[in-house]
Amino acid sequence: MTHSLFEKCAVTGIGETEYSRNAYRSPMALTMEASLKAIADAGLQPTDIDGVIPYSAGDCVAEDFITNLGLEDLRLSVTTPLGGASNVAAIQTAVTAIACGIANHVLIPIGRTGSSGTRIGARIQAMPQFRTVGEYEMPMGQIAPAQLYAHMARRHMELFGTTSRQLGEVAVTIRRHAQLNDNAMMQGDLTLDDHQAGRMIADPLRLHDCCLESDGGAAVVISAADRAKDLRQRPIYIMGVGEGHPDSPSTITQRPDMTVLGTARAAKRAFDMAGIGRDAIDVAEIYDCFTYIVLCQLEDLGFCKKGEGGAFVEGGRIGLGGELPINTHGGLLSQAHMAGLNHVVELVRQLRGDGGRAQVPDASVGLVTGYGDMGDGTIAIMRN
Repeated sequence: MTHSLFEKCAVTGIGETEYSRNAYRSPMALTMEASLKAIADAGLQPTDIDGVIPYSAGDCVAEDFITNLGLEDLRLSVTTPLGGASNVAAIQTAVTAIACGIANHVLIPIGRTGSSGTRIGARIQAMPQFRTVGEYEMPMGQIAPAQLYAHMARRHMELFGTTSRQLGEVAVTIRRHAQLNDNAMMQGDLTLDDHQAGRMIADPLRLHDCCLESDGGAAVVISAADRAKDLRQRPIYIMGVGEGHPDSPSTITQRPDMTVLGTARAAKRAFDMAGIGRDAIDVAEIYDCFTYIVLCQLEDLGFCKKGEGGAFVEGGRIGLGGELPINTHGGLLSQAHMAGLNHVVELVRQLRGDGGRAQVPDASVGLVTGYGDMGDGTIAIMRN
């Protein structure tokens, strides 16, 4: 039986600003630039937008879009407060709202000054889960994301023999892809030896295991399928979406199994809705706040068994020309940190055939993930 949300919507517009360490602009200005680019890419006018789902930890609310973009009939305004899982969760929310007839064209934007302004780590104290983290983790000196997630990586190593060099395979592959993208912040070479020589941030996570702090903006437009076919760009249809939360979602150290993310639950929902198997995926944009989180998601997505992620990322399997190319734009590790919305932009480019030097040949089906806070996972599966 076909799911009620299956291919009811499509991504019709994408937009990005330049990514940098200092944009010398406000998050709102970056948000509006990316939004206007996405709307124009779709062949729409700002007045066509009747839904907006701004980044929950950002600086913009619905009234800002009405004021700055001249929206005339905004019918939907919500946020999805899941940290780095928020923007892919927003796709699920947009699809649901459009399928129910609430809106026709929903804008999902982000603008941030994570490098020159408020750092990502500062968000922890604003998280609802902070009261739990404050009870169990902070008394031990764990106050930054790398410190919180290092436990998971170390546990995986102890249980399954995963190595630091396998984490390095993720970093090196994604950097190689970034070098094919003119709008990626990190363009220099990165070898496995460079990775191993990187200073320790939070054992076992080294410098190149950790994502960037970035300034910039990104946006996408989700439209009803019957309207998408008449717009400027080839529609990229949304086949399946999913959201999942781990056991003990507010704290990692109290979790019965630290190697399982909410992605495992989200994956089943998204693939069931899409009605396809893992072997149908041509390209994947995997949320990469840390190299370990990529490896763990590949397991939870079902591309390999739990504990086999380290071996899976070796031998060129996740690089261009490999079995499952990932993060073809450079990801959070080497392009920019836009809470994963740049991953959505890249997946759409790949499925349009606009991936440039990093284009995966004949890519027709792909997925994008989000990962946030203490382990929330979100997934969208799309086709051209």
